[in-house]
Amino acid sequence: MLLRDPVHGLIEFVEEEERLVLALLDCREVQRLRRIRQLGLTSLVFPGAEHSRFAHAVGAAHVMSRFLNRVREVQDLLPKELRLDAEGAADALAGALLHDLGHGPFSHLFEQVQEGSRHHEDWTIDTIRDPGTEVHAALEAYSAGMSERVARMLRGEHRLPYLADAVSGMLDVDRADYLLRDSHMTGVRYGLYDLDWLLRALTFAELNGRWIVAIHGRKGLPPIESFFLGRHYMYHQVYHHKATRGAEVLIRGLFQRLGELVRDGIDVPVPQALRDAALGRTVSLGDYLALDDPEILSSVAQWRKSPDPILASLADQLLARRLPKTLPLDEVDESKWEGVRELAANVVASKGARADLLVWLDVASDTPYDEEKSHHSMGTWVKLQHHPLQRLGDASFLLGELRGKTIRRPRLIFPPSARDDVVSALSPILDGVPNEGE
Repeated sequence: MLLRDPVHGLIEFVEEEERLVLALLDCREVQRLRRIRQLGLTSLVFPGAEHSRFAHAVGAAHVMSRFLNRVREVQDLLPKELRLDAEGAADALAGALLHDLGHGPFSHLFEQVQEGSRHHEDWTIDTIRDPGTEVHAALEAYSAGMSERVARMLRGEHRLPYLADAVSGMLDVDRADYLLRDSHMTGVRYGLYDLDWLLRALTFAELNGRWIVAIHGRKGLPPIESFFLGRHYMYHQVYHHKATRGAEVLIRGLFQRLGELVRDGIDVPVPQALRDAALGRTVSLGDYLALDDPEILSSVAQWRKSPDPILASLADQLLARRLPKTLPLDEVDESKWEGVRELAANVVASKGARADLLVWLDVASDTPYDEEKSHHSMGTWVKLQHHPLQRLGDASFLLGELRGKTIRRPRLIFPPSARDDVVSALSPILDGVPNEGE
């Protein structure tokens, strides 16, 4: 198979183990990813961000194919039992392609707005293991027991540990693709880095009796630094953009109101999975996989005409892109954040509105480089000639300065109709703080 991709150019899946990719692409569970946007509501801010989880999955599989080629070039360093074979390569390609299979509508947002919702990783594992799915059948048709191997790989376990790390780790094919893809599709340049040189810089090293993928030589430092810094800038400028966060809390209030109506027995057109979730019932895999962006947006269009004025208003605001206003609280003492939210809520409530659905304290956070949160706490390591193996944070001054530091961006989010009154009520606390909403 030969594909044209706006990020990677020509993508080929022609090797023997890559025929599995072709079989998986035809599965309905993979095709569903065409109907789920990669960046959720970000297209409300960056109009080009209409790309799908499907495109990202194909891109991640392509990066995995390139990673496997690099492994073959340097695997003479490994003991024979850890060298790449056909089974391991096929497992890795399947893991890369299927890693986002369980994502719900609006990307990560969906599991955040559904109280008690399972993580998309759990739905991915269920989809792969369930004998009734086409993905499961395709994996087992290729190799008996493969569905369980791929499921375990996505949990960070495989007989070739470096493959599990490449699917989900600090430096993995998921991030390698989405940084480049999201940068390209949003029209920004913050997430760009040198993928070619980064792959070329990979090698193997032994650490405490375990063989890991490491960065080879000082020439490998610039691309890996760009990789982590690019991720940081994308969070700052794109993923945590104020308007995107405002749209997300609008969705949060919308789903909260929907749940109230369902639990009160009000007749509301709602997909079965959402109804079951609102009532605290177990959501079936089939009902969950029936959800996608068009299904939810179709429901929102119906809720726009609801006799319930609160649900109708929230739905209309989303569809018309009438987003909430935001105020940054970076310069406000953290101990006052909740008090700021309460004051704003009182202002909104005084106008007869549901402040609990409309006023939010939103704290976006990101740790640009955290060595301790990778599988097995191994982190990323650098192999320099005539030097012992070093952690990346020790070899790189830039990443050493960022290591373990969490950056938080607190914002107050509230209805635009209450902006002047909210700002006036909060002026003693917010004196000198810029108003993002203006």
